[in-house]
Order: sequence, then C-alpha cells, then structure tokens
Amino acid sequence: MEEGVRPVREGRGLPSFERVRLPNDPTSGTKAGMPTPQAYVTDNDWALGQLVDAVSHSRFWKSAAIFVTEDDARNGPDHVDAHRTISQVISLYTRTGRIDSTFYSTASMVRRIELLLGLSPMTRFDAYATPVVNSFTARPDAAAYDAIKPSYDLTAVNAVDSPMAGVSARQNLTKEDQIDERTFNEAIWKSVRGAKSVMPAPKHGLYGSAPDDGQQGPDDD
Repeated sequence: MEEGVRPVREGRGLPSFERVRLPNDPTSGTKAGMPTPQAYVTDNDWALGQLVDAVSHSRFWKSAAIFVTEDDARNGPDHVDAHRTISQVISLYTRTGRIDSTFYSTASMVRRIELLLGLSPMTRFDAYATPVVNSFTARPDAAAYDAIKPSYDLTAVNAVDSPMAGVSARQNLTKEDQIDERTFNEAIWKSVRGAKSVMPAPKHGLYGSAPDDGQQGPDDD
C-alpha cells in the first residue's frame, strides 16, 4: 500500500494497477481472547470504506475502478452454493439500480481488469472468462463516497465459552489454507446465529444445482 501512497503524497501519479489486501475477513474463528468474527469483518469493511472514501475524494477518482472480492470462494455454507462469494465494482461508471445476473467468476474480474489496462490474457482461464461488463454504464456519477464508521464494537473479543472456542484454538492460523474449513465455518456460523444453531450442509455445483448430500452441520451439544 505504501508504494501506492508515496506517489500521491509527492504529487505524482498512481501506478496503473495496485493490489490491496485487507486481511481481517478470515477472522480467528471463536478463539478466546481474539476479536469476534463480527469485529474482524466490521474492521475490514471500515478499512474498505476508508479506502474508497480516499480515492473518491481524490483527483484520481475520474479514472479509477476498484474491484473487491475475497481471495477465494472460501467453501463457506450458502443456501445456493458454497463456491459463491461476494464482489463489488466501485467507480464513477458503476451501474446502480439494477440487478446484473450474469454468471461471473473470479477470473471474470481479472479479465475485466486486463481489458481496462489493455493487457492480453495471462492464461486460458481468464481468456475464456466472461468479463465483468454489464456492471458498468456509459453515464458516470462523480459523487464521492463518505465512509461511515460502523457502530459495532471493534474491540469485542471472544470469550472462553464462545461457541466452539476450543476447536478454533486448535486451528493453525499462522499460514493461509491450513485450517479445517468445515469446523472453522461452523464456529463462525454459531457465533453469529447462536450456539444451538445448525450450519447448513455446504452444496457444490456449478450453478448451485448440486443435490444435497444429506449431511447436516455437526452439532456440538
């Protein structure tokens, strides 16, 4: 981030492409003494809001496009498909007030960025991906965005009796992709929905049509 901030401070331009990682969304599950999943996610959202606020109030806003997504579709429980994830497209040219039902993937976002930068596809995956096009309009809206500080307590931490706190404490959070995703997601689910709630069984299908495997989320009663 600093490499991108320095040119702005010095009155110079920005690089054509910058990658910013906001690391708090994965959370620490319900591990005692660590911020609650809600605090982690709220902090991440607050950071994103401040980033958009800064860009939209700068001279770079007229030519900027901010693409937001998770680092991967994290195999979390979803009522349609566990591969689904969120994404946002933020710019003067973002189309608002309508639903874009185009089937996009992470590679679709990469392909759209390549097109904006005038770059050729890097692999066959982004070459064949449907670029994010329908989320844009030719009618720009130059209004800036003012970040709103969340009301949730950013200092809230998990208690020793938080749902599945012991399971979360045994997870390896020192490096990416080392956790047991099923139990980690279940701990987060219970922290939000209640200790007695049952996480839905993940479904995996290209269009969310895969049959239910009949498994229910394990209950730790």
